[in-house]
Amino acid sequence: MATSRTAPQLHPALLARLQEARTRTDSLFALLPPNSFYERPVPERHRLIFYLGHLETFDWNLLAPSLGLSSHDPEFDNLFAFGIDPVGGGLPTDVPEDWPSIVRVETYNWQARTRLDDALRAPSGRALRTPEMADGTLLHVAVEHRLMHAETLAYLLHNLAPEKKLAKEQPIADPRPAPEPRQVAIPAGVATLGKPRDDSGEFGWDNEFGVQRVHVPGFKIGAFPATNAEYLKFVRAGGYQTAFYWSPEDWAWRESERLEHPHFWIAKAGASPKHSAAEWELRTMFGRIPLPASWPVYVTHAEASAFARWARKKLPTEAQWHRAAYGTPNGREREYPWGDGAPAPQHGNFHFERWDPAPVDAHPGGASAFGVFDLLGNGWEWTSTPFGPLPGFEPFSFYPGYSANFFDSKHFVMKGGSARTDACMLRRTFRNWFQPHYPHVYATFRCVEE
Repeated sequence: MATSRTAPQLHPALLARLQEARTRTDSLFALLPPNSFYERPVPERHRLIFYLGHLETFDWNLLAPSLGLSSHDPEFDNLFAFGIDPVGGGLPTDVPEDWPSIVRVETYNWQARTRLDDALRAPSGRALRTPEMADGTLLHVAVEHRLMHAETLAYLLHNLAPEKKLAKEQPIADPRPAPEPRQVAIPAGVATLGKPRDDSGEFGWDNEFGVQRVHVPGFKIGAFPATNAEYLKFVRAGGYQTAFYWSPEDWAWRESERLEHPHFWIAKAGASPKHSAAEWELRTMFGRIPLPASWPVYVTHAEASAFARWARKKLPTEAQWHRAAYGTPNGREREYPWGDGAPAPQHGNFHFERWDPAPVDAHPGGASAFGVFDLLGNGWEWTSTPFGPLPGFEPFSFYPGYSANFFDSKHFVMKGGSARTDACMLRRTFRNWFQPHYPHVYATFRCVEE
């Protein structure tokens, strides 16, 4: 969790990263005209005005105690403290009038940023009050939390009607054909999950610590994530009308939602029951385009699992995914699928380079040692592994519920990253998670045969 460097060396670089992360989220809010701040584009989530206040509130509640700062607005410190996990509890029922004005929120934000920055830069040593502040851990948490929300905000805005945001670009159709699906043989070997607790390297969240070495028998895995073209075959084969492919819980959810296709797909008016590819469109960030055959399909865990049963395959375990991504024929494990070099544009679609996916075969430079493509970026990948602790798990003392609140068998591990994932979260040990019936996240999958 800590690093071997001292605070005077570490803080300037981290403060620069915090400023960069702020610029990233500020640019997303700049896409919204004033009236749109009170929209709720995803029913299970807060209105967008909440997120405008939440990012600064989180930083304040996290950092201010270690800096000896007293609150300038306790009401807002509480109002914007916590988001919503979309599992149970019903949908939120608040109305726009329940929330403060944009001006009030922006005033709070300015005060929080100014006071934190003044204290962090002051030469008085206030930043050394706690070990987690002195070694940079709290600043790492602030930076990565904000960058996670840069991705959350992206899919929230994706669900907002185009006319309710200020478009930065017009969507462009992508007619490239999908690569032919094929399986890659992965020999038996060891997959190392997690990192040592005494690791003096880069930052990690509490669920990343604790090493687990898993022997993985040989298996086959998709060379590419499932594409829209591949998934369309499942849709046209009646996959959404056949209960056999779905678990009882997933089928009940599909029926209650009257789900007939992936969330981001749109059937053209007058389309036939057995829609051909030409009768589908895809909702991109700023408009619609003909369904791109070569892009990864974004679906829930429930939909991915149903496809896998239809294809007589399975979703990979977390260990299988690791073995295919980071393993090598000689037994050595790499830091990234392509090797040990830092992520770069030729390796994948990540780090905010695009608003939308790219073809799954567009980045051959990011392939693993076994020839598995598109592992980092372009869409988080579902695994069959429930999200849980690694050996010796210890929650952050300053944020005990970050991971532990979700060790409930209702969330599944996701690996990889999307186009809107910052490069810092492409590290091998990073673990994302979501519940199986949440359709808004940028998540795809690939299948395995054992």
